Parts: sequence; C-alpha cells; structure tokens
Amino acid sequence: MRRGAVALGATDVVVYVVDFAQETLEPLPDRGVHADLPQSEPVATSMAGRAFSSGTTAIAPRDTGVRVWVPIVEGSDRTGVLGFTVPEATDDVLAAGEELGLLAGHLIATHARTTDLYNLRRRRRSLSLAASMQWDLLPPLVFRTPTIAVAGVLEPAYDVGGDCFDYALNGQVLSLGIFDAVGHGVESSLVATLGIGSYRHDRREGRSLEVIHTNLDKAIVEHFPTLAFATGQLVELDTESGTLRWTNAGHPAPMLIRRGQVVGELVCPPTLAWGLGASFEATAPVTVASEALEPGDSLLFYTDGVTEAHVPGGEAFGTERLADLAGRHTSDQQEPAEIVRHLVAAVLDFKPDRLDDDATLVMVRWDGPGTA
Repeated sequence: MRRGAVALGATDVVVYVVDFAQETLEPLPDRGVHADLPQSEPVATSMAGRAFSSGTTAIAPRDTGVRVWVPIVEGSDRTGVLGFTVPEATDDVLAAGEELGLLAGHLIATHARTTDLYNLRRRRRSLSLAASMQWDLLPPLVFRTPTIAVAGVLEPAYDVGGDCFDYALNGQVLSLGIFDAVGHGVESSLVATLGIGSYRHDRREGRSLEVIHTNLDKAIVEHFPTLAFATGQLVELDTESGTLRWTNAGHPAPMLIRRGQVVGELVCPPTLAWGLGASFEATAPVTVASEALEPGDSLLFYTDGVTEAHVPGGEAFGTERLADLAGRHTSDQQEPAEIVRHLVAAVLDFKPDRLDDDATLVMVRWDGPGTA
C-alpha cells in the first residue's frame, strides 16, 4: 500500500483508522520505518476528517507539494484515511490515490481477521468487556448500494453493553434487527449476543419474521434462568418494490422521513419484549406490519437511550427533538452516515456527562428500485 503511494512520487504516507467513537483518526505505525507516529487527526476539524466525513478526496497546498487525503473504504464502509504528499495533484494522481484507498480498505479488512493491530489503534482508551463483546458482533456501520444506504452508531462507544444491531442484504431483501437488552454490562451484552445469534441463525435458515421473532423470545427464556429480556424490531425491506415489513417487541417505533421531514412513526402492535412472552405464557400472535415506501424515504430506528437522555432534574432529549434534528439534517441532503453522527453528537451535547443508557441509532434510506 505504501509502496503503491511511493510509486506515485508520494512522500509522508500515513494510514489512519477511525476510532470506535468516530471522533479521531488514529495513525497506524509503519513497520518499515522506526519513527514517531504522526499526531491523531480530529474528524470534526481537520482536512483528514473532512475526507473521512465526506467520502471524497481533500487536498491542501504545502511548501513541499500538495497534501492529499483519500478515504479508506471497506466495501461501502469508510474506516479511515490515507494521507500522502505529492509534487502535483493531477487528476491521474488523485484517481490513483482513490484506488489506493480502496486497496487499503481491502487489505485492512483481510488482515483484521488475523491481527489485533487495527482494533488496538481504534481504541483511544480501554473498552469495557461488554463493549468489546458488542463491537465484535456488529456488521459494518455503513453500507451502500445503488438502491439502499444503511448507517448505524452506538454510544457510549467504549462502554456500550446492551444495544446492538445487525443487517444483511440477501438478493433484493434487506434484513435488519435492532436489539436493546435490559440492564448494563456483561449480563446485558450476553442477552444481546444471544439475540443476535438467534436472529442470524433463523434468518440464514430462511425463516419468516414471525418465526424468527417467536424463536428469539424462546431462546432468551431458555438460556437465562433468571428474568432477562430485550426489546427490539425485526425488519425486511424489498429493495425493488419498497415494501417494508416489520415486527416490534416492545421497542420505540421507528420514524419515517419523507422529503426532508418526519411524517410519522411506523406503527406495529407490539408483543412483549423478547424473554417475557414465553416467561409469562403470553400467546398473543406476532403482528407483521407493512408499509409502502417512496423512493428517497428514510427510516430512523433508535433505542430509548437516545430519547430518554437527560441531565438530572431536566427534560429528556425526547422524540420531538430527535424528529426535528433528523428532518433538518435529511433536508440538507446529507448521507445517513453523517446524519446519525450529527444526531448522536446532539445527544452527547444535550447530556455532556456520561450517558445513563446506551444510545443507538440506525438509519435506512431507500433510493428506489435498481436500474439493472
């Protein structure tokens, strides 16, 4: 990767990976050069951060040439930035640099399966055991195809315990699961881990939403002798027709965003939280709700740690504030990845001390049927 940059006449080649909170870009050590690491770069206020946030190349003149930053992309997930200096930033050089960013993403994704280097560099401080377990469960935080865009964010990044999500695109169907396990720490992380495992197993077996939903409830009851439960939603989106189907296990209703404003919540009669239905022999049938999306519609899923965040004695962040901010950022034509970052930053600004509960946001945008 660095050799490829040098072949362009580049110097001062640095590979950065974004930390778990997506606040700073952390440089990777160059095993061939025994030198001090460059400084970290803040995502919010640096040129490297601009390249990461926008997903486009950023350049700045230097006395020795032009400094270039290109996003490092794993599939459709931006995970860092490649920085280098060249004598002249021609179109050919910039195009080659973007290709190197794609190569870097591929190599990092491959090597991360056999080394802890990238994980360790992404930690600005130690992860709790529960957070480490949760991050290992997560799919890429960003996913993009010509028909859909998915983006998720978890806070507190270094101490998250009970929140989790998972998704998969199989053929033309996007499947998504949101989970919020009761409690904090390792116990809630174990509940979430079991929930994700049960969901993935049944999804890969091709089972219906009703069956997956019911089996999640049974799995938590069977494997946790003391009372444990998780709220959540299971979702299927047909990316060609825009037909959305979902179930709800006692979880806050997702918001539907259309033409730059939240037009309402998606209503689905809920079951009890997973782990309570079978415990209390609740036999109410699982309802699968349906909605026809329009091209450009976005869905915002969230856990109650977002809307219930508050300072002692003060008002909660609330759904109205969340809806207002979500509509405002969507109307600015921002990508889902940037929207969820802005939203969670607003929650953290609203409650600047430690969050009392995990706060998770997942946004899905449907751009219409494919053209192929």
